[in-house]
Amino acid sequence: MITGKNIVLTGCNSGIGLEVLKLLVKGDNRVLAVDTDADNLVKFDPEKVIVMQKDVSSAEAVDEIFARAEELFPFIDLFYANAGYAYYEQVSYCDWDRVQRMFETNVFSPIYTYQKYLQYLNGRPGTLAITISAIGEMSMPGYTVYSASKFAMNGFRQGIMLEKPQNLQLTCLYPVATDTNFFRTSAPIQYKKPFPVQDPAMVARKMVAGIENGKNKVSPCGLFTFAKILMGVIPPVRTVYWGLEKRKFNEYLQNLKNGTGKSWDE
Repeated sequence: MITGKNIVLTGCNSGIGLEVLKLLVKGDNRVLAVDTDADNLVKFDPEKVIVMQKDVSSAEAVDEIFARAEELFPFIDLFYANAGYAYYEQVSYCDWDRVQRMFETNVFSPIYTYQKYLQYLNGRPGTLAITISAIGEMSMPGYTVYSASKFAMNGFRQGIMLEKPQNLQLTCLYPVATDTNFFRTSAPIQYKKPFPVQDPAMVARKMVAGIENGKNKVSPCGLFTFAKILMGVIPPVRTVYWGLEKRKFNEYLQNLKNGTGKSWDE
């Protein structure tokens, strides 16, 4: 159990972030909980969870988060940059701003957070955690822009692990699809989730244990780890898997075109 720490956690009003927060409050921790929404965050003990409603997608926002944390805590022991979102779509449009918005949240913000936290530590020991994604190692139909953002973060992690100072522990999470509001916010109608789908509480437990044990990388889905090896040895396995996921994507596009898809509230 992580305990006795001062923590910043972003993207924690739902999904994996909320499940991580539930685990952190079991210890003697204080958490600055940052999200654009706060309906779930305000239910926690305000002595342990200080709520900050903030979009993390700009340098100014990240600066404000650090400033608030420094007001609250004598030291930031752990900064967990978990905020991120996806589009489930066909990239058949021309929209610079749409792509830029995703990269501002999913890529620029965590990279800038690394830079800020490294300077803040100034040689003192600290831990930075980042949620990347298994899709940053293998792209999927429908998630092209999202996957590109996570491939960027995977490349950042690989490079920064070779140059970061020893005082900074960097732990990165690589979940597969997780049963959260992630899907609801990625598309206007329901669609079949990619296989496999994991429970967010289980993913959170593995990530918190990984942080506590000083792991560099946490891959909570053993099946995906095995599948990567298998696909490397037998490439047609990946082709078959992609074919199945492409079929789901084509079905989604047809439902969207025909207006036959169910809303997320149905």
